[in-house]
Amino acid sequence: MFNLFKKTPPLGNFAFLGTDMHAHLLPGIDDGAKDIEDSLSLITQLQQMGYRHLITTPHIMADLYPNTPSIIRGKLEEVRKAIAAAGIDITIDAAAEYLMDEGFEPLLEEGELLTLPGNRVLVEMSFISAPPKLEQYLFRLQTKGYRPLLAHPERYLFFHDNFKKYHELKERGCEFQLNTLSLTGYYGKPTRENAVALLKAGLIDYLGTDLHHDRHADHLRAALESSSIAKLLTSNTFKNQQLH
Repeated sequence: MFNLFKKTPPLGNFAFLGTDMHAHLLPGIDDGAKDIEDSLSLITQLQQMGYRHLITTPHIMADLYPNTPSIIRGKLEEVRKAIAAAGIDITIDAAAEYLMDEGFEPLLEEGELLTLPGNRVLVEMSFISAPPKLEQYLFRLQTKGYRPLLAHPERYLFFHDNFKKYHELKERGCEFQLNTLSLTGYYGKPTRENAVALLKAGLIDYLGTDLHHDRHADHLRAALESSSIAKLLTSNTFKNQQLH
C-alpha cells in the first residue's frame, strides 16, 4: 500500500546537478578562498559532494573587488595547475558575479563580461535595496546579447512582500539561481521561507553552492542529509546539467 507519510530519502550527493555554477574558489581575490591551499580544500570538498564540473564566480564590485577578466583568468590557470598536480579529477572554469552597482554600467557598455555557458551573466544586487536602474541593466544586457542570471534572489528580502516582482523579472527574461545554503537556514528563517516559496512557485532555474569557506561546506553536507530539502529539490527540475 502507498504510504502517504513516507519520507523522501536524503539526497546523499549533488551528482544530479553535475555542475556548480556559483562559488568563490580562486585564491585571494575576493571573500572566498584565501590561498591556493584553501582553494584546493574547497574544490576537493565539492568533488566529494558529487560535483564534477565547477564554474567559479569571483565577485566584481567597484569598491571592494575590482577584478578584471585578466586577473580572474590568471588565477584560474594557477588553480588548474594545482588541481592537476594534486591529481584531483574535476573540471573548473571561471565566470564572475557582477554587483549591479555604479561600476557595473561602464563594464556593461564598454567591457568584456565573463560569462557562464550560453552567454549568461551572473548578477547580484545589494541586500538592502534593488538598484534604481535594475530594469535598465537587464534590458542593456539583453540588447548586447547576454542572458541575465540573478544570483540568490531569495536573499533580496525587500521583494518578500512584493512577490510579483520575481514574476516580473522572470517575464523580462531573467533566470534565477538559488543558493542551496538558503534552504538550511544558514542566512536566517526569512530567507529560507523565501527560498521555499520561489521553489514552490517554479521560479528557480539553477542551484548554486555560493561556497566561500569551510562553514559553508559543512552546511552543504548537512543539506545532503535532510529529507525535507531532498523533497523540495527533487520536486523541481534544474538546468545545471546544461552548463557544459
